[in-house]
Amino acid sequence: MTSLIIATGNPHKTEEFAQLLNGTNFSVESAASCGGMPEVVENGATFADNAQLKAEALRAIAPANAWVMADDSGLEVDALDGAPGIYSARYAGPSATDQDNLEKLLHALGDLPELERTARFRCVLCLMGPDGRAQLFDGTCAGRISEAPSGSSGFGYDPVFVPDGYKRSFAELGETIKGELSHRARAVETMRGQLSS
Repeated sequence: MTSLIIATGNPHKTEEFAQLLNGTNFSVESAASCGGMPEVVENGATFADNAQLKAEALRAIAPANAWVMADDSGLEVDALDGAPGIYSARYAGPSATDQDNLEKLLHALGDLPELERTARFRCVLCLMGPDGRAQLFDGTCAGRISEAPSGSSGFGYDPVFVPDGYKRSFAELGETIKGELSHRARAVETMRGQLSS
């Protein structure tokens, strides 16, 4: 099996990718397996830029025969001109908690009606083999922002994101449905398709 090291210190994200890549020839590990994720200044202008910066930083310390994969993802809200976008994790400031970010988002949207609260989660994956060549894969999940958080599973913006075709938030729908719909799931699906071809 090929070792695939995920460029994150977030255990939620490593678990999610391990589930999404189940059945592939990859054995998924976190960056902790090579001493932890190096500090990366995410100063790219796009999700793709930042994913590649993280993949390159991890590639530099990973075992020579391992593959590495980084993602950059976030929430794009139409009424906020695509914000928080690449700043999703630090929307309310550099040391913001998920709760801080949620509160800032809901405050920014105020009492906008449901039809004007459209949004999408976007994920760009950067997969890098031992040769250092980068391949990029994109996935999105469209939906809307609810007026108040609901549900206790998931993390980040999950409690306020209601995917198209559903009445409940990602944090209420559970991991199985989220795993089928999520932006990460869709980006991994694109990647799996290209890898198998």
